[in-house]
Amino acid sequence: MYDIRQMLKLYFIAGTQDCPNLTEDRSQNLLLILEQALQAGITCFQFRDKGNNSLEAQPQAQKALAIQCRDLCRRYKVPFIVDDNVALAIEIGADGVHVGQKDMSPIMIRQMTNKPLIIGLSNNTLEDLWRSEQMIEVDYCGLGPVFPTNSKEKHNPPIGLDFVKKARDAGIRKPIVSIGGVKAEHVATLKQNGADGVAVITAISLASDVPKAVKSLQ
Repeated sequence: MYDIRQMLKLYFIAGTQDCPNLTEDRSQNLLLILEQALQAGITCFQFRDKGNNSLEAQPQAQKALAIQCRDLCRRYKVPFIVDDNVALAIEIGADGVHVGQKDMSPIMIRQMTNKPLIIGLSNNTLEDLWRSEQMIEVDYCGLGPVFPTNSKEKHNPPIGLDFVKKARDAGIRKPIVSIGGVKAEHVATLKQNGADGVAVITAISLASDVPKAVKSLQ
């Protein structure tokens, strides 16, 4: 099993919808970007393939791509997480699954498999965090969005850089990864305020120099 706090240090999230550059083949773009990011030192990868320009309407192609991403992560000994799609995560032997407040409950997910599965849960408020804190099924908390973001069509109100400190001061002890519009210049402050790491999408997926982008976020 992975060290959760270590795994959250630099958490890359992406799907085909996030990789329009390089070539016309978005799946190939994702694989190229992911391997560069793994080589440069990301500590976790979440396969989040949904929305416009994704493979959501092509489940077999999506599954095949997820397996390729999983295999790349295995090669670099980095945890491979699937967003939301619990059945896919279990079927392909992902290391974990990440869900939102309105997705399948972590309790139900634990009941679906007897294999060790990392479970992450998105949070936006202190109330969310307290629920997560009390659920033994939740291994880590995603907390955000820190800033407005274009990566999600609908997102909760931004919480700002200081919210994670409020959460720690209030007694939240579970591992936290900050997400949402995070850039390199925010990383030190977020970690000083109590985040175990940061999660990014476009800061890496749209970077002109992926290794440089990864290094700047470490």
